[in-house]
Amino acid sequence: MVDIATRVYNHKWKIDPIVRSLIDTDFYKLLMCQSIFRNKPDTTVTFSLINRTKSIRLAELIDEGELREQLDHIRSLTLTRGESTWLRGNTFYGQRQMFRPDFMEWFEGLRLPPYHLEKHDGQYELTFEGAWPEVMLWEVPALSVLMELRSRAVLNHMKKFELQVLYARAMTKLWEKIEHLQGLEGLRVADFGTRRRHSFLWQDWAVQAMVEGLGGAFIGTSNCLIAKNRDVEAIGTNAHELPMVYAALAETDADLARAPYDVLADWHEEHSGNLRIILPDTYGTKGFLERAPDWLAGWTGLRIDSGDPAEGAEVAIRWWQERGEDPRDKLVIFSDGLDADKIADLHRRFFGRVRASFGWGTLLTNDFRGLAEGDALAPFSLVCKAVSADGRPTVKLSDNPAKATGPDEEIERYKRVFGVGAQEVVEVVV
Repeated sequence: MVDIATRVYNHKWKIDPIVRSLIDTDFYKLLMCQSIFRNKPDTTVTFSLINRTKSIRLAELIDEGELREQLDHIRSLTLTRGESTWLRGNTFYGQRQMFRPDFMEWFEGLRLPPYHLEKHDGQYELTFEGAWPEVMLWEVPALSVLMELRSRAVLNHMKKFELQVLYARAMTKLWEKIEHLQGLEGLRVADFGTRRRHSFLWQDWAVQAMVEGLGGAFIGTSNCLIAKNRDVEAIGTNAHELPMVYAALAETDADLARAPYDVLADWHEEHSGNLRIILPDTYGTKGFLERAPDWLAGWTGLRIDSGDPAEGAEVAIRWWQERGEDPRDKLVIFSDGLDADKIADLHRRFFGRVRASFGWGTLLTNDFRGLAEGDALAPFSLVCKAVSADGRPTVKLSDNPAKATGPDEEIERYKRVFGVGAQEVVEVVV
């Protein structure tokens, strides 16, 4: 096992590129990329960095030269033969050859397109523009780079024994969380922490700890490279990016109202089983389910990623019951701001009522709260979102208005089209 503290101290991280592979990304990005490659390959999309935690002034913490060095390194990466073999030949969700030959040929020849970087008012403005299948693959590595460079900026001032104690405390903290989850009957939990991790080495350590501490209750990781290297399942389905772009391309309000279902119709043609997971909150869960076509009720389950997670699950249960489906057969994936206590509470509430599963993100792979002076390593809310498609702005509403993105006038239009009324503001921690 890697001695992370010694590696940090001896090499000041120069030996470790932050992103070391094109598959050091989330599995859902590759699944979506294949769908987009098939259905919307010529759509031009712009992605932009959004720092929701304004008090973290990234451009004052992170050296621009270092940031460019890491981003340029990512642009030099291509798939290795071993990575290509793993994607082509591995079984994912019980399916052989998940990735089609035409997509793999394209992916094997891919280098990520250029980026645009500026500083403004203590923050970095980082954008990526180009063909949707290409630029979408910048999201996860860009976030990983910025999160880890922030960590490095803090760690660079620590001495050898400070680092040893820091990581010893962090390991103890994480292990105590794992112990809190041990013994929960029927627990299913996965690592969803790539985008806002403390570092690649720390995420890798966290996955190893979960494997040992939770055994069969740990069902896999969203990180493809770690899944490959540690021989665990790669986990993921789809994300808000798909309906956001489909909606932006809609010509009329009627087209806009249909867009979230058009996305899932395309997905339905490509995937079955546990990949048929609804993400209903992009434009409000309640309205989405009320207007959903009957065939969606037959899907395997849904993911809850904003708002009150317990209320979201209760809404889903009632919806399935009204559609003649047995909720006990349905998969509910909780994935918003989870930590061990919340996982345990939700599991106890819904065990036996649905097939509950948990995607544990930032507070698994980046919980150094209270371990550095001034809480300098505490996680913060950084995202990289699609902000336009073919020149039209994108919008995300979610079930928490604090997570809404897009121009104010477009947000109001989307609320009108999707019938979104008053929403409860929930603090966004990560």
